Amino acid sequence: MQMNNGNGVSVKKIVEKMKLKVLNPEVDIKTRKVTSTEVNRPALQLAGYFDYFEKSRVEIVGMVEYTYMQKLEEKEKLDIYDKFFAHNVPCVIFSRNLQPDEDLLRIATKYNTPILSTDYGTSEFMAELIYYLGEALAPCISIHGVLVDVYGEGLLIMGDSGIGKSEAALELIRRGHRLVSDDVVEISKINEHTLVGTAPDVTRYFIELRGIGIIDVKTLFGVECVKEKQNIDLVIKLQDWKKENEYDRLGLDEEYVEFLGNKVVCHSLPIRPGRNLAVICESAAVNHRQKKMGYNAAQELYRRVQANLQKASEDEEENEDQDSGGIA
Repeated sequence: MQMNNGNGVSVKKIVEKMKLKVLNPEVDIKTRKVTSTEVNRPALQLAGYFDYFEKSRVEIVGMVEYTYMQKLEEKEKLDIYDKFFAHNVPCVIFSRNLQPDEDLLRIATKYNTPILSTDYGTSEFMAELIYYLGEALAPCISIHGVLVDVYGEGLLIMGDSGIGKSEAALELIRRGHRLVSDDVVEISKINEHTLVGTAPDVTRYFIELRGIGIIDVKTLFGVECVKEKQNIDLVIKLQDWKKENEYDRLGLDEEYVEFLGNKVVCHSLPIRPGRNLAVICESAAVNHRQKKMGYNAAQELYRRVQANLQKASEDEEENEDQDSGGIA
């Protein structure tokens, strides 16, 4: 398991992802990094208040800030611009395709700050940008395993090398499910409840099969059999069958595995010749989905057994009462 230390996302990637226009191309957007998932609308800063100003955030200028800047006196405006850009903010984005004045562009270029523009409305753009930064800057680890989308559930198959993870994934693909990543899965923590898995760019859509080599799933089976990323909902751990080991046969108590502080339900599957792993994985995924919808087969069985035991006990007490009455 390897931890990836993120150094931020470059402004160039944000420009490409969000389809932004660069208004001062003299500034190098490749070297400017964004390290915060939060954004800021600099209304107070444009009014001259810089206490507790978080300069690592992307600054977004909407209609309110824009009209305020237009009303400032020339000297006051230049003074505010200089103080604002001296804080070395990552970039400033104008929404609604608003066009900044030449003084702002000149001072921003002086401090090497990119000025960007978007056609989107302010609130809509902020929501999209925050979501993108949340993914791009999320804590990330790389683990050994296979991630497959099975009936909409993200199934992470883990186990020792050579135990059959890739073969199980290939059978699932043949049955209509989708591959996300083979061999190496990059897991990002989006929030306290969500883990997202994806493949490294180098190995995306490839599967390694011992004795055959590398196959390209996207080319061989079609684009409907691959997926770029997927939430991780369930972990399947493949283990060699050992007679002396005890395996869960009811499923009343959940087992968990932890990634980046988030717990994921985990099932340990013993491997023996003749066991159809693909069908077992499908059943595990559907059963997990059913549990999330409020139905637990193990609890239902337990309820029926308890009801039968209680009924048998009541029948026995009733028979004893009848026998006592007959003797009297």
